[in-house]
Amino acid sequence: MPKKVVVSVTNDLSFDQRVNKMCTTIHQMGFEVELIGRLLPESQPLERAYKTKRIRLFFKKGALFYAFFNLRLFWVLLFKQVDIYHSNDLDTLLANYLAAKIRRKPLIYDSHEYFLGVPEIQGRAAKKVWAAIERFIFPKLEVIFTVNESIADLYEKDYGKKLKIVRNLPLKQTIEKVKTRLELKMPSDKRVIILQGAGINVDRGSEELLEALAHSDDYVLYIVGTGDVIEDLKQRASEEDLQNKVVFIGRVPYSEMMQYTLNADVGVTLDKDTNINYRFSLPNKIFDYMKAGIPIVASDLKEVANIIHTYKVGVVIKNHNPQTILNGLNAVLNSEEAIKTYSKNGLKGVEQLNWESEVQPVREIYTTFIDSE
Repeated sequence: MPKKVVVSVTNDLSFDQRVNKMCTTIHQMGFEVELIGRLLPESQPLERAYKTKRIRLFFKKGALFYAFFNLRLFWVLLFKQVDIYHSNDLDTLLANYLAAKIRRKPLIYDSHEYFLGVPEIQGRAAKKVWAAIERFIFPKLEVIFTVNESIADLYEKDYGKKLKIVRNLPLKQTIEKVKTRLELKMPSDKRVIILQGAGINVDRGSEELLEALAHSDDYVLYIVGTGDVIEDLKQRASEEDLQNKVVFIGRVPYSEMMQYTLNADVGVTLDKDTNINYRFSLPNKIFDYMKAGIPIVASDLKEVANIIHTYKVGVVIKNHNPQTILNGLNAVLNSEEAIKTYSKNGLKGVEQLNWESEVQPVREIYTTFIDSE
């Protein structure tokens, strides 16, 4: 009888590539996996190799959402047949910890970010609540994963614990370009910039990127994803100096998003060093750009710059002045030799930077549960 692993998140499961890859890996090892998240009005149907469950809640955000979600999740976890609890991020940890403690089952924690550093909770009472939960549970955890070395170092400094690092790298499989620019209604007479992701939010450089494009007629920007500044960006893009320079695609499945990326000329990631979480972030869009064989223009953040410089896949800009951004775009695209070099290096780099290689620490941990049968 395979052991059952219940994985939980607070999103609606549709677009969380890291969690899907994690669940698939565990499932392929022979475990029975169930992924639990939330149900939203816009949630898309899911077809996964493992089980999924979405919790319906009246509240969609804020303190009441997190309180009721954890309460519902706790009761679901407590009365479900579970051998291993796998919690993703601090906003699911309390429910998992209590259920695991009561049921005397192992708990694995996967922290996708330095949660107490996210900008949304700074200066708010919510941060004190989350900090209290983290301080209560974190020292008691035995198996903890996180997404890069910088965040692991922060947690080690806070709690004296060594974390295992599993970066959110793409799968090794090749994604074929099956749609042309014509089919995607992308221009053939302009350089296409791609900005992809589910967190196109404040302080991630998209506003300055639009200002850079206002000073050039050479580029068209495709924004494929969602975030809290999208409406502001649409308003700015409607003004005369940006007419026909910005296209908003919205949130689409990963395979569809990658068709836009494969047809782009350059990918951008422009997060600002305005908070500790952004400072040490390593967006998975960087690896998607490399996988697509397009050069990258990136802001000067530690983990990001390390990848750009190590693998020589683009340029790092030193500030968010619109002219600086424009100069960065020009630097990678005004030389055919540079484009070829960055493209070749990116494709070569993802031969090493792939999920199958990165996820080995997860396999090692879960193998111990198999061996303990």
